[in-house]
Amino acid sequence: MPWIAFVTLNSRQEAALQAHAEDFIAVHKGDVMKALKEMIVLNGHLQERLEALSAPRRASR
Repeated sequence: MPWIAFVTLNSRQEAALQAHAEDFIAVHKGDVMKALKEMIVLNGHLQERLEALSAPRRASR
């Protein structure tokens, strides 16, 4: 089951996040919707990897 975490950023972290967001949008030639869709897909892949890492390991025979 997915979980949601709320994070509070200080002004330096917020500025860094803003800069990365602007760079990510620039990679997508200014298309904010395309960048958002790509970010959603990337987050989905990362979530799957995190879940796989936290799953109990099965004993191999």
